[in-house]
Amino acid sequence: MRATRQGVHGLLAIALSGLLIAAPAHAIVSAGNTPTALHDETDGDAAANRQAVSREIERFRSSSISISQAMAIAEARHAGATTADISFDGGSGVPVYRVKTLHKDRIWRQTINATTGEVMGGEAALPLAELDLADRSNLAALGTIKHRLTDAVRVAEHAASGKAISGGLVREGGRLNFAIVVISGDDLKEVILEPPGARGK
Repeated sequence: MRATRQGVHGLLAIALSGLLIAAPAHAIVSAGNTPTALHDETDGDAAANRQAVSREIERFRSSSISISQAMAIAEARHAGATTADISFDGGSGVPVYRVKTLHKDRIWRQTINATTGEVMGGEAALPLAELDLADRSNLAALGTIKHRLTDAVRVAEHAASGKAISGGLVREGGRLNFAIVVISGDDLKEVILEPPGARGK
């Protein structure tokens, strides 16, 4: 699942100095000032993109439902489901969380109202067999490790002293990691966590 790398609903393509990997108990934060590479790095209008990101952050801060609450709501729809990817979307009329949960052999996509916690527009299911090999491999590994995205969000928020706005799976150098984007003050910080047991899967 690659949504975290694309940022928050496509607005946050974060350019950071380096991604440091740490075990969930000792997160190391990789951060910069307000991102300089935003939306589309070739569009040449960084100031307008910074304003769009600022609006997105303000909508996030005014929302009642946290990312952890949104994950719990989505996971409760199917007993035993686990969140694979979540991002905040404040660009439309109603601020929402876009959530993908893994349950058995399907990925469930849900939209959760960030103000009320209501699941909007029902659900959409995608069989794992329809995903590409890389995503299938990541999701298979997700099912075998002890730590969950909810754990990674909690650690990242503590390490970066802020609130998570998106999170998901990334694979780098053959390792499956959680990548969490956290709003801390006026900055966006990305925390990369390598779950114990994920190496080499």
